[in-house]
Amino acid sequence: MTAAAGGTIPRTTEARPTARLPSYDEGMNVQPRMVLLVEDEDAITVPLTEALAREGFRAETAGTLAEGLDIARSRRPDLVLLDVMLPDGSGFDLLRELRGEEHLPVIMLTARGDEADRVLGLELGADDYVVKPFSARELVARIRAVLRRTSAAATPAASGPQQIGDVELDPSARTVTLNGEPLELTRKEFDLLALLMGQAGKVVSRERLIDEVWDVNWFGSTKTLDVHVSGLRKKLGDDSSDPRYLHTVRGVGFRFAGAVEPESS
Repeated sequence: MTAAAGGTIPRTTEARPTARLPSYDEGMNVQPRMVLLVEDEDAITVPLTEALAREGFRAETAGTLAEGLDIARSRRPDLVLLDVMLPDGSGFDLLRELRGEEHLPVIMLTARGDEADRVLGLELGADDYVVKPFSARELVARIRAVLRRTSAAATPAASGPQQIGDVELDPSARTVTLNGEPLELTRKEFDLLALLMGQAGKVVSRERLIDEVWDVNWFGSTKTLDVHVSGLRKKLGDDSSDPRYLHTVRGVGFRFAGAVEPESS
C-alpha cells in the first residue's frame, strides 16, 4: 500500500520517494540514535520502524512494559516512544520507572485524546505527547526536536557575563550593552542573543534556535526567526552583507562571532 509522505500511522506503510535532507544526527557526524518503540500493535510498529530507519535512526521494539523496561536498562536508547495502553499495564507505569532512574527522553503515544491523560503524562516527566493517528513525518520531527533539546541541556551555553568585541551580555541581569551603552531588546531578541553568544564561534542551527527560544512544538512560520535576527543586527549596527557579529550560515543557521575572528580578506 502506498501513501503520500506525511500520511498517518498506522494507515501509512510507505512514503513517496523524496530527496531527503541530511538529518540532525548526520550533520553532527555521530552514530545513529537508537529509538525504543514500546508498542504492541504491529500495524504501528512495522511502518514506524521502517520510517525511522529511512530517517537514519536505529529502532528497537518491545510489545510489553516488562520487555520495554529490560531493553531500556540494558540497551540505553537515546529516546523512548511509549504507548499508554499495553498488554501488561499502563505506559505511565513504565514512565514512572524510567523517571525514577535517569532522565531518558520519552514521547508518549496514545489513542486517547483526553486532556487529563496528556496532563498526567507531562506531569510524570514525558517530553512530548502524540495522539494517534499521527503523521510519521511529524513524529520524526518531534523526535529530533526532543533530542536536540536534551542534547543542548547536556552541554549548556555559558551562563556568566560575556563580552565579545563591544557587546557585553549579562544573562542573570538580562542586560546587553554595546560600546557601554544599554541596548533595548525584546524578550525574544535577548534570548536569541544569549543563546548565540553562549555558543560564540559555533554554528547554531535554525531548529535549535526555534526549539529553545520559541518552543519545541512550535509550528508557526520560521520567518519569525529571520525577523528577530534582522532586528538584532540593526541594534548591533551589523551590516548583513559583511557582519561583525551575527553571521548567517546558509541552509544551517547562525553563528555569533568568536572572541577572536579572522581578518576579512
